[in-house]
Amino acid sequence: MTPSERLKGIEAFVMTASAGSFTAAAERLHLTSSAVGKSVARLEARLGIRLFERTTRRLALTEAGTAFYRTCAQVLTDLEEAETVLAVQQNEPVGRLRVDAPATFGRLRVWPPLLRFAERHPRLRPHVSFTDRFVDLLDEGIDVAVRIGGPDHWPASIGCRHLGRERLLFCASPAYLARRGAPASADDLARHDAVLYGKADGSVSPWLIAHADGQIERRAMTGRIIAGSGDAQVAAVKAGCGIAQLATWLVDEAITRGELAPVLPALATDGLPLHLLWPVGKQLLPKVDAVLAMLTEELRIA
Repeated sequence: MTPSERLKGIEAFVMTASAGSFTAAAERLHLTSSAVGKSVARLEARLGIRLFERTTRRLALTEAGTAFYRTCAQVLTDLEEAETVLAVQQNEPVGRLRVDAPATFGRLRVWPPLLRFAERHPRLRPHVSFTDRFVDLLDEGIDVAVRIGGPDHWPASIGCRHLGRERLLFCASPAYLARRGAPASADDLARHDAVLYGKADGSVSPWLIAHADGQIERRAMTGRIIAGSGDAQVAAVKAGCGIAQLATWLVDEAITRGELAPVLPALATDGLPLHLLWPVGKQLLPKVDAVLAMLTEELRIA
């Protein structure tokens, strides 16, 4: 049996064991759960050993599977380190790069420059996920994460680069303002329809009102429409459903095109912080160092 034949199914097996299910492993490998399950089954058949105990409710390693997992995980680590040595010598970003970014911000602001970066480095294999949950970088094998919000201080195992704070702006469609008139003050906002952001736990984000003395008021509003994504809020505002407070990165192009208009621009205020995160042990890898430099330049907020 050749070395390449011995490696068949190993990555699927190791990922399934670490993720705890075929479905979770499939998401990380960018495959279907059926394909991962079949790959593991073929590996078991070739070895003549059952690696997992399967029930309708759980998937667990057998005793033999546990021993095999330790060895296989080390083999894959050694292979990646060998690839890294070559990459360091060539100072060229190569290999698989796991990037995680917020859903809307990631699609609009992270994905385009990352595609250009991948085109310049054809030996790089980006694997990008878009999610608004705070993933565990170490547990889920993420090389670089873009985060809006979060704590001011991260664990020592996580590198962090602050890129600034998003800017929040009230805006509405020209049609809505023609129909209802523009608010003249912060207090005048109460007579207008509000398009608010609703969180997964059922709570609704308040509007932030900047006062002349520098104080920021968190004002709870009654929304005509509550949406759980920035994209949906923008669509509702464009449709003339009301006024929303949105990040400038989300609406600046629509404002330039005349689809939206700023409302009470003097009330614009800072929003959540923007960070780049990475496992500190990976920063010296050319692929991680290069993408951190690129994203810092592309995403930094003045």
